[in-house]
Order: sequence, then C-alpha cells, then structure tokens
Amino acid sequence: MKTLGLLVVLGVIGSLAVDRNNFKTCEQSGFCKRLRPLKPEKSQYVLNLDTVIVHGNSLSAEVVTVDQESEKKPVLWHYALKLSALVDGTFHVELDEADPLYPRYRTQKALDGEPKPDALKLVSNEAGQLTLMNTQGHKVVITSDPLKFDFLDKNGEVAVVLNGNCQLFVEPLRTKREKVADDDEDGNGNALELDEEAWSENFKSHHDSKPRGNEAVSLDVTFPDADQVYGIPEHTDNLALSTTTSGDPYRLYNLDVFEYELDSRMSIYGSIPVVYAHGSKRTVGVFWHNSAETWVDVVNYNDATVVSSLVNLVTGGNKKKIDTRFMSESGIVDVFVMMGDTPNQVFRQYTRLTGVAEIPPKFSIGYHQSRWNYVDEADVASVHAGFDAHDIPLDVLWLDIEYTDRKKYFTWDPIKFANPTEMVANLTSKGRKLVIIIDPHIKREAGYFVHEDATAMDLYVKDKTGKIYEGWCWPGASSYLDFFNPAASAYYKERYRYENFPGTSKDVHFWNDMNEPSVFNGPEITMPKDCQHYKPPQDGQEGIASFWEHRHVHNEYGLWHIWAGHEALIERSGGKYRPFILSRAIFSGLQRYAAVWTGDNLAEWGFLAASIRMCLSLGISGVSFCGSDVGGFFQNPDAELMTRWYQAGAYQPFFRAHSHMETKRREPWLYEPATTLRIRDAVRRRYALLDLWYTLFFEHHRDGLPIMRPIFEEYPKEVEAFTIDDQYLLGQNLLVRPVVEAGATSAKVYLPGRDSGVLWYDVDSYQVHRANGYFSQDVNIGKIPVYQRGGSIVPRKERVRRATALMTNDPYTLIVALDANNTATGTIFIDDGESFDYREGKYIYARFTYDKNGITYKFIDDKSSYPTRSWVERIVVAGIKSPPKVARLRQGDVTTALLMTLHRGNDVLVVRKPGASMAQEWSIEFTY
Repeated sequence: MKTLGLLVVLGVIGSLAVDRNNFKTCEQSGFCKRLRPLKPEKSQYVLNLDTVIVHGNSLSAEVVTVDQESEKKPVLWHYALKLSALVDGTFHVELDEADPLYPRYRTQKALDGEPKPDALKLVSNEAGQLTLMNTQGHKVVITSDPLKFDFLDKNGEVAVVLNGNCQLFVEPLRTKREKVADDDEDGNGNALELDEEAWSENFKSHHDSKPRGNEAVSLDVTFPDADQVYGIPEHTDNLALSTTTSGDPYRLYNLDVFEYELDSRMSIYGSIPVVYAHGSKRTVGVFWHNSAETWVDVVNYNDATVVSSLVNLVTGGNKKKIDTRFMSESGIVDVFVMMGDTPNQVFRQYTRLTGVAEIPPKFSIGYHQSRWNYVDEADVASVHAGFDAHDIPLDVLWLDIEYTDRKKYFTWDPIKFANPTEMVANLTSKGRKLVIIIDPHIKREAGYFVHEDATAMDLYVKDKTGKIYEGWCWPGASSYLDFFNPAASAYYKERYRYENFPGTSKDVHFWNDMNEPSVFNGPEITMPKDCQHYKPPQDGQEGIASFWEHRHVHNEYGLWHIWAGHEALIERSGGKYRPFILSRAIFSGLQRYAAVWTGDNLAEWGFLAASIRMCLSLGISGVSFCGSDVGGFFQNPDAELMTRWYQAGAYQPFFRAHSHMETKRREPWLYEPATTLRIRDAVRRRYALLDLWYTLFFEHHRDGLPIMRPIFEEYPKEVEAFTIDDQYLLGQNLLVRPVVEAGATSAKVYLPGRDSGVLWYDVDSYQVHRANGYFSQDVNIGKIPVYQRGGSIVPRKERVRRATALMTNDPYTLIVALDANNTATGTIFIDDGESFDYREGKYIYARFTYDKNGITYKFIDDKSSYPTRSWVERIVVAGIKSPPKVARLRQGDVTTALLMTLHRGNDVLVVRKPGASMAQEWSIEFTY
C-alpha cells in the first residue's frame, strides 16, 4: 500500500515511479563494493588435514587463512569447518570463526526443525584431498590447499563446486583501536582494521554506526554442465536468471519499493537465497542460509552477453558451466548443497529443509475482493450484496488500514465500523469470511493500550543507543515490536484472542503488510541496520555482544512477525482451525505460515506478465501460495486488461483483486455488462476447479512440490522449455498460457512431451493436440489457452455457488483425458476444509483410474475416512476411440446400469448420473 500525500511529505517519492536514489547500488553497499572486486588467483583458505575428524554424519576440521604474499605463509586466522550429510542427498557446509570476538549470527527460523542426518564415510585421504561419500552414492572431494569442495553426482561427475574461483571470504571480527605510532598489529600478530569505513557507513543522510565492524562473508558456487540457473526471488527479472557482469548483482534485501520496476535485479519485498542449476544432465541446488543483506552474482557462460574471450579465459574452451557468488553483510558461511538430480528431487530437498505450506482453509483458495479501503460497514454490505446480485462467487472481503481507530491495530473505527460483530455475521451467513490488516508498526500515542504495554514491558526494537526506536509509517510516529523477544511475541499473540479483539471470530483472518519492515523515514525506506534486537542473555556477554543488530536479521524480521501471528490464530481457536495469513515480506520458511502476493503492482500489461514468472520463481523456492493484485494496485485498467487479469488470476494459487484508494472503483459489475460477464466466467472457472486446487495444496503439503510449475520441472530434457516463463503447469495435469498481450488474437503455446507422445486436450472444446513444441492457438477476449494432459483425470464441481462453503456436498464431474494407451489417472483430497482434523485421519485421499475395463475409485490412505455427502453426477471421457456398449456401477453390494452418450464429433463419451458416493470406494465396469 502507498498513500501519495504522506510519502511526498516525507520525501520518499517525487513521482509515480521507483526512485532509484532511495535504494543502494552495489557500489553504495559497503561490503558489496569491498568484496565484489576481490578475485584472487589462489584462495587464502587451507584445510588443516591433521585436524580432520569424521564421525557419524559429519566431518569437522580446522581451516586457516594463510598470507600468500609472504614467503613464510604465516597463519592469519583460524576457522571451524563442519560438513554434514543429510538423508535425502543434501550436504551442509558451515564455516565460522574458531574463536570469534563475539558470536556471529546464525539464521534461526528458516529451517523446519533440525535436518535429518545421513551417514558420511571417509573413502580416501590422499595427496592433499579427502573423499567422502553418503549412503546414496554422492561424493565430496575436499582439496586442502587451496580449500575447495567438489560435489560429485552418482555417476562420479562434478555437479557443484564451492570455492573453485577462490572467492571464499569470512571477514573476522575485530576490536576497534586507534592507531598507535607505526604499530599496525594488535600484539597477537593480527593486523588492525584502521579504515574508518569498517566501523561506519553513510547512505544519503543516514549514518550506520557498524559497532562490530566489517563481518561480511562470501562464497562462489560453480555448476558444471548447467544450462540455466533459477531462484533467488523476489525479483521481476526472468525465471531463468541473467548474467550480472553488466550492472549490479541480484540483491536480496526486503524493501518497500514504491512502484517497483519490471525486468530488474533490484530488491523488493522478499528474499529467498536459494539457487537451482538445471541442464540436460542434472538439476542441483544451493541454499545460502543467511538472513543479512545479500548480493548474488551470476555468470552463465552459455549466455550471449558473456564475451567469448571471457569464456575461453575462465573455462579454457567451450566447457559449459555457470558461476554464482553469494556475498552477505554478516553471518557465517552456512550453505546446503542439494544434489537432486531431477527438478522434482531438488525442489523436494529444499522444502524438506524449510518446510511446506499447511493445507490452507478451503475458503482461502476461492476469490478474494479487496480495496484500500472499503470505507464503512455500509460499503462492505453493498459490495457483499453486489456479488450476489451479479451471481459472482466470492469467499472473502478485505479491509485495509482505514478500518482501525486512527491506524491503531487491534481496534475498530468507532464510527465507520461500530458494529464489527454484526458485519462479520452478515458475511458468514452466506459462507463468506473477512480479512483485516495488522502491520508491525505501532502508533506512538499516549493511551493506546498496545503502545503503553509495549513501552512498559520493554517490547520494542531499540535504536543504536539502546533507546526505543522511533520511525514513521502509516500512523505517523511509530515503534516496532521486536518479535525476536519471546515476551514481545507472547504479548502480540495475546492481542489476537477473541476476548482481546472484540468483533473477531474464527471467520476473521489477517493480512500482515509493511513487514519488511517498511519505515518511511529510514534508510532505503526500512529500519536502520544498527538498531538493536533481543538476544537471549549469555554469561559474560555485555555491550554489543548482548544484542543482535538489525543488519543480522533484516530479511528474517517479517518471518518472525508472520510466525507470531500464525501461532496466535491457532492458539485463539484452541488448535482447532487452520489460519489464513497474507504476508508481503518473504524469507525462506515463510511458506509454513502464510500466503504471499507480488506487492504493489501497476495496471499495465507488463505487470500481468511479470506475475507469472514471479510466482513461478517463488513456487520453486518453496512458496506456492502466490498471486498478484488482479487488475493492478495502481492506475486504472481498461476492460481488456481487467478481463485478461481475471482470466490469469483464476489459474494462480492466490486469487485476489486489490486496488489503491486513488483508483476508480472496479468491482466487476462497474464495467460494461459484457466485461462483467467475462469476469464472472473467469471466477466461475476458478470455483469449478476448487477441488483440484485443494488436492494440489494437499499434495504439496505431503510431498513438497510446487503447485504452479515451470515446464522444465516435469519435462527436464526439453531444452526449449528451460527458459519458458509465460506459461506453466498446475501440478502435472493442466497447462495454462495466460494472454498477457493487448489485442491478442492468437497465443504462442508450447506443448511439452514430444518424445513421449503426450496428448493435450483443450479444456473448452476437448480438441486434442499431440505435443510437438510450439504452435499458435487462436484466442478471443473470452478465451485463454488451457489444456488437460492426456492420461489425467480432473475433478470439477459444475454447480458453482456464491462461496466455497456452500459447495461442500455438491456433486463432482470427472474429466477423463485419455493418453495414447487409452488410460488415465487422477487424485482427490476431501476433508472438512477448515480444521486440523485431517491430522487424525479424518479425510479422504483417493485415486481415480481409467482403463479399457472401466473406472475405479480407491482410497490411497486406507486408514483414513471422511463422511462426505458428495457424489459423482457425471463422467466425461475425452479421446475415446472404442466406446463401451454397457457401463455398470459397482458400489458395495449394489450394481447399477448407467446411461452413456457418445459425441462422435470430438470423441467424447459422457457417463450420465452414475450417483457414486465419494465416501466409499466404487468401480464402473465396461462391456464392449
């Protein structure tokens, strides 16, 4: 959200576009400027082979830095190395100072618990090299001098190299001392840091005190044989990452960037430091476990922008590889190497580390209507009624910051929202929910209970002097809860209890915005890096050792905010109901707690196109529950753009229309009738597929794979697909190519699976296309290309009602798309849609199977059950060449003859009204 008037007053913006002057370049970011040019011919880091110990799943050893310029090669610093093997083919490498002046920060909340260990065996120790192997046959070859790690796949080929380009650096912590005469050593042989820039840094009018001095870390990672690299969201660049030799590296630093740019490597709201490398041989990945500001360089030697002389210089010829390099302002070297070797395997490895999304409450995958702001209860009631009057499904209405009493969270405006309980009841009476916003900044107003409590209980973030930090956000003067403090998180959770927040109920859920955190008068519109956060007290640690600086935890701040809110919503219902939260800030592991959206976009075609690649990048990085503001947050979309955005949004995991207060009202019925009908059709298409979406979320929760998938994920050998990011798969079975061009009459569509003879069926006509790469699909304003894979069965609910809850027991239509062998399979997940009872086995997870003998419906998890009253009212079989003459339903001891209709024009067989219950297994037998 943005309010132009306040931001202009604060000097944050001067025009309706991103002001790059508000945000640092690499040259203006001290550690990036310092580290990026450092490219030594030989690494200073050496493994001390005499210290190596291999036990269980890990190797531990000492690493030292050696002065390569001196003939005596004196040791400068000592480091502790740990290499661990994890159960799924992942390796964990940690390098920290052996005896740091103060403990260095280790990222705390990104991982979903402690990774499970695998055995690690020392295979050989010869000629300055150690070779180790996990139980799956992956090997690690560690070269001692200079230190280098080669990770070998099961075929013995090098797949990942750490420090192959000698760009490993860990800047040791030092005590700041004044220079005395010509003495430049501290008595221990360690050169003193005398450069003032090591202890302070300026950006515009902001001064960063850097009390610990320089403490940056860097590591280069090489991917031999890779064609493309992906990941490190959130950016607006292509899904396949570009070479950064021209311009700045990719930046990972959560920021509130007003009207962010397209095709940019600048930071925006989220930071997930994971990179995947893919080629025809393999897929591997690296997760850089660090929550500080991070820059990532990429050099793809397959890229035409990389000059041939550089290729020859670095590779010694035409050998294919991609170099990346992570540079972070603080922390330790903490990196997970995921050996894959397919896209699905490596994506699973990442979600096994950082977790999966909870199965969302079913309402949350329906349609959401939002605006900054619906002005009062009458406005809410009018919008609510408008959806019914125009027969457009809706599950959630949203309220932005104006619902509060003068921007004080956990309150209601006493005039405009005087009766919140009644307002919510009016929504829930029709199966709908309410979402309201809660941001992390707290208004500094005497008498406001949250501010008074936070001050009295010492729950706020501190400034560099140890006093309560004060910044500016929506309420004006604000302070920020320190969620790293257990007392602050506990207090915050209590605010969500029903008795502490009158007007809320289990049907009121939450939106956490501005949690990068956004600070309008702060450096780069965020919190100063030298602010102080809670650190658990430890013996003998005083002064700067007694707190963490904001620089250490910045990218994690929003994650801690979301975690506290998520826990609060579970606790308020006694652990019964699944919460829904939307977050703007993103970091690794956030998927365990919240959905995300792509932030404050513009009503322009480029932003519609960007939403696809942004959600694809987030999806492969663990965050599947993603969408964009339908129609664009800023500006006013015309009817065509609005129609196309609804059509695209209906096929993205999170489906919400949202707009700025200064835009024209744009509820669907405010357009001309033809546009309203097209929007209605797009929303109804979403609701017909709700059970497919719900099943995909369950399977993500169970297996960790993205819901919205790039084409190369399922077709990893098809080189043409490696850079496709304007179309995607939903699971394995639907292919979606949104129309993102104005005035389009055709769309270029890539149909994968040429080598395996995959068939794709147009979902509108059942016309079949054999996979053969690109073709041109005719479109009109009412159509976007969507195809169902041959060999799949997709459940639909054709009786679309006003909200998800009202469709619970409605019947299913099964769409069976046959493959070349006349077979198909599909799955379905059914439960109550809102509680955690599925953890107790109260659900159905079942498989449909079609072959020439008939159709079966069998439970995959046979120890679970759920008393659904839904049933099958129709089965559509597309691509049938030899239809059966007779079909009989067998359920329990009852056999029933069924009616069938054959449509010879498109080879479609319809089995009419089988009446099969979804609560028990059944089969339909064919006779020819």
